[in-house]
Formats: sequence, structure tokens, C-alpha cells
Amino acid sequence: MKGLTVLAAGAAPEAHHGLAVTLFAVIVLVTLGITLWAGRRGRAAEDFYAGGRDFSPLQNGLALTGDYLSAASFLGVTGLIALYGYDGVLYSIGFLVAWLVVLMLVAELVRNAGRYTLADVPALRMRARPVRAAAGTAGVAVSLLYLIAQMVGAGSLVALLLGTGDGPAKAWTIVAVGGLMIVYVTVGGMRATTWIQIVKAVLLVAGSVLLTVLVLVRFHGDLGALMQAAADRSGAGRAYLEPGLKYGEGLTSRLDFVSLGLALVLGTAGLPHIVCRFYTVPTARAARRSTIWAIGLVGGFYLMAVVLGLGAAALVGSSAVRSANPAGNTAVPLLAAELGGGTGTTRGVLLFALISAIAFATILAVVAGLTLAASAAFAHDLYARAWRREGRPEVTERQEVLAARVSAVVIGGLAIVLSLFAQRLNVAFLVGLAFAVAASANLPTLLYSLFWRRFTTRGAVWAVYGGLLPALLLVVFSPVVSGSPTALMPGVDFHWFPLENPGLVSVPAGFLAGWIGTVTSREPADPDRYAEMEVRSLTGAGAV
Repeated sequence: MKGLTVLAAGAAPEAHHGLAVTLFAVIVLVTLGITLWAGRRGRAAEDFYAGGRDFSPLQNGLALTGDYLSAASFLGVTGLIALYGYDGVLYSIGFLVAWLVVLMLVAELVRNAGRYTLADVPALRMRARPVRAAAGTAGVAVSLLYLIAQMVGAGSLVALLLGTGDGPAKAWTIVAVGGLMIVYVTVGGMRATTWIQIVKAVLLVAGSVLLTVLVLVRFHGDLGALMQAAADRSGAGRAYLEPGLKYGEGLTSRLDFVSLGLALVLGTAGLPHIVCRFYTVPTARAARRSTIWAIGLVGGFYLMAVVLGLGAAALVGSSAVRSANPAGNTAVPLLAAELGGGTGTTRGVLLFALISAIAFATILAVVAGLTLAASAAFAHDLYARAWRREGRPEVTERQEVLAARVSAVVIGGLAIVLSLFAQRLNVAFLVGLAFAVAASANLPTLLYSLFWRRFTTRGAVWAVYGGLLPALLLVVFSPVVSGSPTALMPGVDFHWFPLENPGLVSVPAGFLAGWIGTVTSREPADPDRYAEMEVRSLTGAGAV
């Protein structure tokens, strides 16, 4: 899945370690330089939250790509394809299809109706305090879940690529990544975060193109020969190229896959760090063009991921990939070493280290975006508005930005602590849960606010909590927490919900709760405020 599972530390060849660490250090220095440069260019709220709203569609499209594609997209999805063939490809489709929902229903309308956060949209036509309290809480929850998974994945990834195992190096990596993301956000804000994501996206796409070309050259451009070689070395034969190798074991397995797919397809449009990106461009048209760029880049990446996964199976072998790491997360680095001439060659070592460094860059970019989204939801929605008492003076822009910087430090510190406790656990479900919460709580509120004239404040609050609470509750009583050997608490069994991802139940629950809250509300919707919002979202008249 999109978040890294807890990785079994595969032993990377010693020759790779020094060069990989050197390239890691170069990436850290470059990103810190970008942060210091960006931090001097503006200190207003618009600069901190939206980067001054002066990024071009191409720049924002690259930043969206960098925000969306994590290290596990680069390593995990490719590994799934290397191990499971057709089912791995099927798994990756949800990440791409999700962008059609973003393009058709969210990008332009949110850019016109909002200002800095997702909660700005429903607050435009409803009582702001309860709506911001609910949406801000959900935004922080989604970002924190995603953040913990990425940081644990960072520690696991570096331990895996450097062969350091699960010792102190893994914990120190989590602390280092957490410290860097705090610096990126507090010093550079959205401008620094955006440029870091742009650099990461360029590196990721360039690295993927390089490996894809090398794989195709190895097979003389014959995709049929590549697929046949992958099937031959997969250990599954013809079944590797057919559905059912991973997700076809039974009805529960298939329903779980449908549930996860539903969360992935619908959740992207409700992820706070994705929604915030649409505020960094000057117009709704630019937001739409940004999304089109992102669809092209993300789509191209996943097409290349298919070739890389097949290449890893064909050249490295599925058994070798699985022995290095059961989840397949070393497939791309092992493929890079093989394409360079083997682990004992200079080119093999160089290519392995380069791909490892790109994977590290993806981590830094994603955690920075998540931290910024969480701090924006806290400072802009909760601190400055939802928690402000009636009759007290409004929070100034300077106070709000200061609160956002402080909250970034607190949220970053909390994420570090939680990640250190969670580093020995299987946290893959956290990302699926983050997508499920976003699809269950944020998306119903967003769509109802934009398209349903009768939607009320009660409906918005009920939609958020009606999706958030079932998602969390169902996971607690799922096989992820108890009742299976890989559960968080393997020694006990109190699960009664059979699926690992709650999306199949919690997403409809969020939409249903929003509808029930609206039809039972004694306070009718304000038709004038809805009309104002409709005009603003569709035309941009009055947009910030």
C-alpha cells in the first residue's frame, strides 16, 4: 500500500552504503538551502500557507506529484508488481483513478471557494465555528496518521537500504527526518515545501525514466518478452500474469480489496495536504491545469512502475526480491544494481545509491507537506476561529502564522514520539486508514457543501464525525489490531470486523450521516449564502 510496511531489514551490499549516505547528505543540504532561500521571501500568512499564490500550473503539477508519490509508491507498488504481477498492477490503478475525482469535482471549485484549508469551503456558507472545529480535527487526524506511517517508513527504508537493521540507526533516522520536516515548515512554509516537492518530483520521474529505458533496452523493447521472462522467474508461472495471485483467496480478501480501492479512489480528493496545494496557484484555471499535469506525471510514473516491477521479476527474480524483503520494497534498488552490471560493479553501486537517494528525497518531501497541512488546519481552523471565544478580539495574521509555526513543532514532535513507539509495528494500515478517513469524513462534507443546496451546519458536523468515528472504531475491532499473527496485538483476539480497511462501511456512513443530519436539522440552509458560494466556486467572482 501507499505507506511502507514495517520492513525486514534486508542486507544491502556494504559497498553501497558509503555512497548512499553521501548522496543522502547532499539531498539534505540542497533541501535546507531551498528552505533558507524561501524563508527570506515572505512572512505573511499567504506566503506561509499558500506560497504567495504565484506558482505556475506546471510547477504546482510537479509539486502535487511530489506530494502524492511517497517512497512506498516508488518502492512498494513496484515491489508488489514484482511479487504478484497482475494483482500488483490492479492495486496501483486506484492511485491514478483518484485524480479523475480531483479533476472533475474538486480542483477548480475548491480553489475559488476556499482560502488556505479544506474547512474554508463549508465555512463559507455555514456557521463557521462548529464546522471548522469538526473539519479541522479531521484534517489533523488524517495528516497525523499519514505522517506517522511515512516516518516509520523512513526509518525502515534507511535501515533497509543501508543494512543497519532495527537498531538505533532506525530510531535516529526517524528523529532526523522529523527534525528536518520541522525546519522545512517553520522556516520556509509553503514556498519551501513546494520547491522541495518539485525537486523531489523531478528526481523521481527522472530516476524512473532512466531505469525504465534500461529495462526496455535489456529486452530490446519487446514487452511480450519482458512479461514472459517475469512470469518464468516469478515462481508462479502463467498465474503471475492473471488475477488472483494476491487478492483472490476468498470473499473477505476480495471485499477488503474493494474497500481499500474505494478509500484510495475517493480519499485523495479529501486529503488535506493535496487540497492545500490548489491554493498555491493564482486562479481556478491554473488549479485545473495543475491537476492535468499531475494526472500526466502520476499516470506516467505508474506506467513506468509496471515496467520496473516486471523488470525486477525478470532480471532479479521474485524469490530474490522476497528474500531481501518480504514486502518487496527492495525491488527497485536491486533492479538498479542489476541494470548497472551487478552489485560488485562500480556502475551497479552508483545506480543503487542514486535510486536509494531518490527514495530518501521522496520521504522528506511528503512529510513536509503533511506537517504543513496539519499545522494549517490547527492554526487557521482551530486556534484562530473554532476556539476563539465570542467577544474576544480576532487573532491577527501574525499571531496565526506564529501559532502555525509552533503547532508544526508540536505536531512534528508528537509524530516523532509516536513513530518511535510504532517503529516495530506493521503500520501499513495507517495510510489506508488515512485515505479511508479522508474519504469518509472530508469528501462528503466537501461535496455536499459544493453541490447540495439544502446542506446544513448540523449535516456538515455529522458528516465529519459520522465518517471519522466509524473508520477509527472499525479498525480497532479489525484483524489489523487483534486476532491475527501480524496484528498490533497478536496475543489477543477481540476483532469482529472482518476487513482490514473500513472504507466499504465508513465511506457510505459519512455520506449517510451528512444526509440524516441535514434532513433532521431545525436550522434550514441559508439560500443566499449557498447562491453566493455557487457563483464564487463556479466563476471565481470574489475568490481570494
